Amino acid sequence: MSKIDESNKSQIEQNDKVSSDQSNPNLIDVLLGKKEQRVVDSETMILETQKRIWGALKQGYEYTGITDESEKFLRKNVFSKFDIIVLYVDLVGSTTMTLELPEDKLAIIISSFAQEMASVITLHGGYVLKFVGDAVIGYFVATENPLLAADNAVSCAKSMITVIQKGINPILNQYDYPDLMVKIGVDFGQSIVVRYGSNPDVSHVDLMGPAMNIASKIQSHAKPNQILIGDDVYHRLHPVSQSSFKEIVWRNNEWKYRSRLTGEIYKIYEHTD
Repeated sequence: MSKIDESNKSQIEQNDKVSSDQSNPNLIDVLLGKKEQRVVDSETMILETQKRIWGALKQGYEYTGITDESEKFLRKNVFSKFDIIVLYVDLVGSTTMTLELPEDKLAIIISSFAQEMASVITLHGGYVLKFVGDAVIGYFVATENPLLAADNAVSCAKSMITVIQKGINPILNQYDYPDLMVKIGVDFGQSIVVRYGSNPDVSHVDLMGPAMNIASKIQSHAKPNQILIGDDVYHRLHPVSQSSFKEIVWRNNEWKYRSRLTGEIYKIYEHTD
């Protein structure tokens, strides 16, 4: 048997185990309970967000250390492979804001938005990989407990929309600024930590893998304030979380990406709550 066949067999067996686990909610509860689950106080999160947004608009509040922990983690694990849940959140309508808002205010709003999204990722046990324009890429290490990582990532996505709608937008409205909206895509897969250069302390480090790209593609098909997740994430969610998602039926072949294992069109699910 070739190495590729062995790898596919291992992945299929892992997926079968996850499917089997999901038929037994008690077992899933045990797996989720192996490590402390993140319990995030929404009211406190919203209030803290509003304080920071006020500070940014009035006094140029500066955020600190948002991506430091990811940098440390990646440098420590260069060339290692991890199963991760990738979360890609993108700001909707930034081009319109560019035309309507003064440059200094636009910079504050987009910067604050990105760093608030990064703060939510951190609160839910994830790492902030990078800021890309008006988008934020986060990841949740899923090698030890993919079920917990998947639930944390989905909870994080929900919290992001809550923070925007109840935390950021009410402050922006008082300045007659437009509401912010986002599109969120989430996917699961194995990635490798790469370093671009020989210097272990300063050379750029990043993550590379199919999930990084597919999460971005998934996000691009989301509607404003919509969360979309890939099939590999859906089948690692607790049944209670699964019940709030439904499979998308593509009517115009707008989604053409196929599963890396089966070759079938890769299923995407939308959050319905």
